[in-house]
Amino acid sequence: MVDDHPFVRLGLRSFFELVDEVDLLGEAASVAEAERLIADIAGRDRPPDVVLMDILLPDGDGITATAGLLGRYPGIAVVALTSVSDGNRVRSALQAGAVGYVLKDAGPDELLAAVRAAARGEGGVGASLALKLAEPRPPGASSLTAREWEVLALVSEGRSNREVAEELVVSERTARTHVSKVLQKLGLRSRTQAALWARREGLAPRE
Repeated sequence: MVDDHPFVRLGLRSFFELVDEVDLLGEAASVAEAERLIADIAGRDRPPDVVLMDILLPDGDGITATAGLLGRYPGIAVVALTSVSDGNRVRSALQAGAVGYVLKDAGPDELLAAVRAAARGEGGVGASLALKLAEPRPPGASSLTAREWEVLALVSEGRSNREVAEELVVSERTARTHVSKVLQKLGLRSRTQAALWARREGLAPRE
């Protein structure tokens, strides 16, 4: 499982320890850590059957990480596990190769069902996410890059350009450019409009 929140990992670990059919092989808090861990597991035996992948990670996004991971280990089944529920993110994760998408507030039965389905080579999303997938895409949203989605998530939290730059480890000028491109693609005039749009589309602030 890949998640940067220690308490989330603790909860998942405690849950899976009670499930006889699931062996938790390891946990990572970042994309880089996940890549090293999975390579180590694959080198010792074989790649894990299922990877639970958070979408927003400190050194990148889980969607890009999923695509890269599956390029190296096509037999792995990735289930996106996140608090981000907007339809475009769900689509992007599935297009990157994830076989399932589960929200962090899902019940244990739903999470276990997703893991079991992924292990069988199946997948899917919950009913609430299926409804979001059925909604028409907002104009310009589909053209946002993974980095621009990260920027939008930070803007939805009320972060300034400087804070966005610090979070993404880029210059303030680069952060300002990213914000401008997000506004342009979404047809919005201000950061406030972008934050409201993000909330309306289900892009919740990161916890």
